[in-house]
Amino acid sequence: MKSKVAVIAAMMLIGTFAQQASAEQIPSWVKNNAGWWSDGTISESEFLQGIQFLIKEGIIVIPPTNISEEKAQKVPEWVKNNAGWWAKGDIDDNSFVQGIQFMIKNGLISISTKDESKSDVSDDSELSSLQDELQKCQEIKKAYDRLNCEKEVKHRIQILDYKRNSEIYNVGSAKFYFPGPELEISESGAAYLTIDMLVENISDKNLELMCSGPAVCNYDVWNGQKAYKYSSTDFTSGLIVIKPGESKTFSIFFGPNIGYGGTEFEYDPSKDYVFRITEPWGSASIPLNLD
Repeated sequence: MKSKVAVIAAMMLIGTFAQQASAEQIPSWVKNNAGWWSDGTISESEFLQGIQFLIKEGIIVIPPTNISEEKAQKVPEWVKNNAGWWAKGDIDDNSFVQGIQFMIKNGLISISTKDESKSDVSDDSELSSLQDELQKCQEIKKAYDRLNCEKEVKHRIQILDYKRNSEIYNVGSAKFYFPGPELEISESGAAYLTIDMLVENISDKNLELMCSGPAVCNYDVWNGQKAYKYSSTDFTSGLIVIKPGESKTFSIFFGPNIGYGGTEFEYDPSKDYVFRITEPWGSASIPLNLD
């Protein structure tokens, strides 16, 4: 479990080192993977994979570092100690970065430029791996355990699909992955609009998405003159809670007026429609491009 959390923690360290001039403190939960590596809870390779991912993706920026011709065979003990001290707050970020620079210099971490032409191959490999996991889930004999296993893997496949086929919108504490709207016009001219999104929590706190009813909802559709409230949604009890590093999906349907503050969705091709997010932790207007 901690191995999985460690990878999530590493992937969530967005902009921390890239913005070293800021006085923002690195959230303590992000340092857990460094502490776990230091005390032996996770392996050296798991820790290095997380750091390498961050560097390759440009999420953290390391000062220019010359690569030595001599390659180290393993991470020296002082670097591991630094990770533990950094996790506890005994040393600052710059001291920890020095450890990362040492690993880069000695070939323990590769920082070669990402080859975009291979991205589809990587995605296909990941999908294939997930499908293998799903197959293994189906071999579990206990129904409850099998269903839980399948549910988790299917969710990971869904996340991969969203991330491969969506536009990404950074909205405060979250990333919204939007594959595009689904608009249907009936023979009678009625318009039905469905919005499906994946939301990833990129903060260090639980994130709440609130939509308790059409009249009290932090999500709607706006055409520059009128706000349209939803007809149905899959928000459970009006709230979706996402833990740090987690991702969850939601679906909102705009169509006939169901009352209780709802509105009937109307489509006018001459107008521009946006999906509005007005959460306390972030807001945005995402273009729907319905024409």
